[in-house]
Amino acid sequence: MTIAYFDCFAGISGDMTLGALIDAGADRALLDAAVEALGLGDEVTIEVRHETRGHLGGTRVLVETVNRVERTVPALRAIVEHADAPAHVKTPVLDAIRRLSLAESRLHGLPEEELHLHELGGADTLVDLMGAFWLLDGLDVGQVYSSPLPAPRGRTDRMPLPAPASLRVLEGTSAVFEASDESRELVTPTGAVILAVGARFERPAMSLRSIGYGIGARQTPGNALAVWIGEKIESQAGVSIVETNIDDMAPNLIAAMCEDLMEAGALDVNVTPTLMKKGRPGHLISVMSPPELVARMTDLLLRHSTTLGVRMTTAQRVTAERRIVEVATPLGSARVKVKELGGKPVDVAPEYEDCRRISRQTGIDLREVMRVVADAARKDLNLG
Repeated sequence: MTIAYFDCFAGISGDMTLGALIDAGADRALLDAAVEALGLGDEVTIEVRHETRGHLGGTRVLVETVNRVERTVPALRAIVEHADAPAHVKTPVLDAIRRLSLAESRLHGLPEEELHLHELGGADTLVDLMGAFWLLDGLDVGQVYSSPLPAPRGRTDRMPLPAPASLRVLEGTSAVFEASDESRELVTPTGAVILAVGARFERPAMSLRSIGYGIGARQTPGNALAVWIGEKIESQAGVSIVETNIDDMAPNLIAAMCEDLMEAGALDVNVTPTLMKKGRPGHLISVMSPPELVARMTDLLLRHSTTLGVRMTTAQRVTAERRIVEVATPLGSARVKVKELGGKPVDVAPEYEDCRRISRQTGIDLREVMRVVADAARKDLNLG
């Protein structure tokens, strides 16, 4: 899956995003297409040029408004809804407008129909948003990731820092902030909402295809946004394996201990029958643990089993992505675990407890319930 990683070392704004994506290889013509699709050719002009900030060079995009018109949120939404643009591009733009309006509504205490977004209500904001998501689509980006965002302290002449609107937009998105010594706004509401729509605030393993730098308005050296474009590499995570052999412990106590290990954070616990010294039957207890929880696992094993010692090794594992979705079926709704590779679903597994509940409520055999739920999930995900 093609991904984009936003390295916001100097912050992020709408025009910096446009510049970085074009510098990374996106078709500049898509920016013109965004203006035409929105019907804003009489209100904005766009200039794309190369600029430097200190020793760093990149692409500067200037979206200038002519005869600026401030619009209400419903008016902004109507322009996007009627735009001659792909539906999958308009969807995140509408989501961004919704997030901006919610943030401003909470800040000013006004209902949406009376809300003017002031600086955010002009044609330039619409171009920034439509352009950003269309350029990402042109690069075939399936997922956006972001670095931590710089958070200066203090205030400007007009507002505290970080800007309240930017913070409201990012509220509840798991955005990560790092302290900054700057005394100016680094993350604009437009830049914030581009990330808020769907970015994950983490740095993924990726193979780098291209990198672009979007130059900001201020002449400060290094004032730019970097966007890395590449392919996501399936995660390889290190895990710890804690093992011990037991031949003098009751099976019911082993079962209870396994439950305790899982509740304590083990990734998996296996019990394998084995033949021990002097021909005695026993059990091999294998615990897969995150490295940071090894001490907890070893302590639990030593305290709650008859073993006198444990073995520890490290291993690498490659995991498929997974997510939980809820599907509607003729028997009722149930959760399903979706296995993904490269961002695309490849298989499904019904959640046992949900299927067991439906089976008890309907009297239908559990196997049939799981089949119906799996078929419904495959249909929803177009798995065939």
